[in-house]
Amino acid sequence: MMLSDWIPLLRDLRLYRREWLSRDVIAGLSVAAVQVPTAIAYANLAGFPPEVGLYASMLPVLVYALFGSSRQLVLGPDAATCAMIAALLLPLAQGNLAHYLQLSAALAIMAGLLMVIGGMNRMGFIVNFFARPILIGFLNGIAFSIIAGQLGKLLGITMVNRDFVPSLIEIVRRLGETHGHSLAVGLVTLMLLILIRRFLPRAPVALIALLASGLGVVLLGFEGQGVKLVGAVPSGLPSFSLPGLGYEGAQSIFMNAVGLVIVSFTSGMLTARSFAARNGYPINADQEMRAIGFSNIASGLTGGFAVTGADSRTAVNDASGGKTQLVSVVAALATAGVALFLAEPLGYLPIAALAAVLIHSAWGLLDFASYRNLRLIDRFEFGLSLLTTVGVLVIGVLPGVVIAILMALVNVLVKIYRPGDALLGEVPGLEGYNDMSLSPEARPVPGMILYRFEAPLLFFNADNFKARVMALVDGAGPGTRWFVLSTEAVSQLDSTGAMAIDELHGELRARNVQLVIARPKQFMRKYGEHLGLGDKIGRENIFFSVHAAVEAIQQRDVPAAESGRSD
Repeated sequence: MMLSDWIPLLRDLRLYRREWLSRDVIAGLSVAAVQVPTAIAYANLAGFPPEVGLYASMLPVLVYALFGSSRQLVLGPDAATCAMIAALLLPLAQGNLAHYLQLSAALAIMAGLLMVIGGMNRMGFIVNFFARPILIGFLNGIAFSIIAGQLGKLLGITMVNRDFVPSLIEIVRRLGETHGHSLAVGLVTLMLLILIRRFLPRAPVALIALLASGLGVVLLGFEGQGVKLVGAVPSGLPSFSLPGLGYEGAQSIFMNAVGLVIVSFTSGMLTARSFAARNGYPINADQEMRAIGFSNIASGLTGGFAVTGADSRTAVNDASGGKTQLVSVVAALATAGVALFLAEPLGYLPIAALAAVLIHSAWGLLDFASYRNLRLIDRFEFGLSLLTTVGVLVIGVLPGVVIAILMALVNVLVKIYRPGDALLGEVPGLEGYNDMSLSPEARPVPGMILYRFEAPLLFFNADNFKARVMALVDGAGPGTRWFVLSTEAVSQLDSTGAMAIDELHGELRARNVQLVIARPKQFMRKYGEHLGLGDKIGRENIFFSVHAAVEAIQQRDVPAAESGRSD
């Protein structure tokens, strides 16, 4: 493997055009303008000090710029990932901030290592197993959870509960404790976010709104009225360190790391794929898995937390005309400059304003239209999506997602256990032999049943396959002497499936019906030879097409019919 295969930025720089530099620099500064306030807001969401959000937006972003295959994707703190981190680790930390920071850094490193190992072993395909209904349900659940979790900060109430239902109940009970000035700051910030997004869609919305709210609080003296601010943000760059959890500590968060890999990699890949498709270039899933993994390791080693592809910053990059990952390099360096020289002003950001930014971002995650579409397309997938949302809200992020994935797998197994099938015949207007359900005028071929089984034939559906065939034969008229099994849709076969065909042949012979195989696959020879299926069925009863099988049967029946007439 060439070095440029591991570091795509080297390949892009070799093809770099001078006129792209100004676009990449402008896009990078635009991304940084969005990245700094949102990093602080997402750190606040997860329960981290504000500087931790900045740390997660420096080296990890640089690392992805080197190893990522997407030219637009910007990595960083993400609402769903931060909400998941808080849900998984805060109960383990038990109020100890230092231990919580250790846990989050260790979780990022462990998830990163799993992704690097997975990417090296070509496991990027796992992104395809996170079904769209599950992702819709997950993001909606996360969005509701974020909104509920930030309502207390918007109202100026110090909340005790973090879970969705208990926090809503607590807010209702404590509405009388609402701090008016905090609520005013939050609502004004929310209004600014909505108006700026509507009339200046390309502007750094969060930056402008937070600067305005911060200036307003200082000028109006709201700090003295009890409006809480972010507080002192230490200036400087992060240092390298290991979390030092030990073996037992690492063991305790291993399954959490597995869940985080699924969520963060899938989320990042969906963003990367959508912008790559828009700009006309391919994405390498294995490369992305390694890149996001290396970035998470870098984040954990520098005091940050797990990161993934950030929709809002990637959209800003694309809208600003960014051409290569130099955008992420510029954004990371600009963020580092803010942490070094502009940390003090960040301390004047109001907590209620940050809550408004998070509520606004979470509202953008809500996707009710997809619920409606799923309900029209597939009731099961609609229910699966709702189940994921409810699971995330009621029993937690990771358990809710795991249950939804298990339900999706069960649905796949049920569909394979009771798959679709088709009776073939002559359909007016169509050549060959086709599914007779296509037309009410379709008619079967006399004396034959042409049957197509539309699934792998494996150990758990073999009995159902035999029962279905025998029901068709027993329900046919006495003149049926041939059963043509089209295996073109049987994509897999195991020993139990081969035995089912063998047993089926015997039961059909007992009923004076000959089994004929059409469109056999190469792998059937592997299983059929051991059982002697070719000899039992007869080589003369195996054909490469349904048409050839029908034609041969009809030629055989003609002499038999003439012999009957001469008798």
